[in-house]
Amino acid sequence: MKQMKILQVLCFLFLALSCSQAEKNYGDVLESIPKEEIIETSVSNISENEIVTDKLKIIKNADCRIKVNNVGQATMLSKKIVSTYKGYISNEHFTHTNYAKENKFTIRVPQENFDEVLDSICALADFVDYKNISTLDVTEEYIDIKSRLKTKLEVKQRYETILKTSTKTVEDILLTEDKLRVLQEEIEAAQGRLNYLTNRVSYSTIQFDLYETVVPKDEPQKYVKSFIEKAEDGLSFGWNLLQHLFLLLFYVWPLVLLGISVFIYFKWIRK
Repeated sequence: MKQMKILQVLCFLFLALSCSQAEKNYGDVLESIPKEEIIETSVSNISENEIVTDKLKIIKNADCRIKVNNVGQATMLSKKIVSTYKGYISNEHFTHTNYAKENKFTIRVPQENFDEVLDSICALADFVDYKNISTLDVTEEYIDIKSRLKTKLEVKQRYETILKTSTKTVEDILLTEDKLRVLQEEIEAAQGRLNYLTNRVSYSTIQFDLYETVVPKDEPQKYVKSFIEKAEDGLSFGWNLLQHLFLLLFYVWPLVLLGISVFIYFKWIRK
């Protein structure tokens, strides 16, 4: 009877040691798995409901060239239209040659007002050379980055918990901090890409090219000044001459003084 109890105790100790060793081996295996594979597995297990709840992420762009009667007035009206629909001009380039006036500008406008702005400005045209509209669906990339970001944040939180509770040696602390640093860089890169996609989806881009034809004028072979320009030149010449004569007195003052002395001698003293 006593031998049976001893045998049971030995069996119990053997099972406990086996379970402890299995947990240790599992932990070593889990640690050896690359973090990317863990993240991939987590991303692949996203529920369909989570994907469905995200709206479609569509980037809309347009490129349009139109002929107008007056580039200045059309540009001013275009800016009013953009301001009315809560958009803004990101860049503008105006050129004026002997044959045409042209103004190129880029508009960023909320996506829900994309069609209204495009149609309103095209309505100012005398003639539409071309109007190109393109769309890019980034829903899959957006959801993928969002899911990866969520997983990385969870992994980061677990590492932070390990750093606070489980690390005891300096080597463990440095190893955990290094993994946290790598995770933080990946999180910032994913967050930056997510913010970029969000901005591109929220605000659509429209590039407009407004131009106006100008009747070319023959350039004169010789430039002829007008009467007003000649009068201005005469006044300028007279004023410059007066200045030079006045300054000349400072250079020849001894001669002027000698002349005055001779005049006084012959006029008064000799008389």
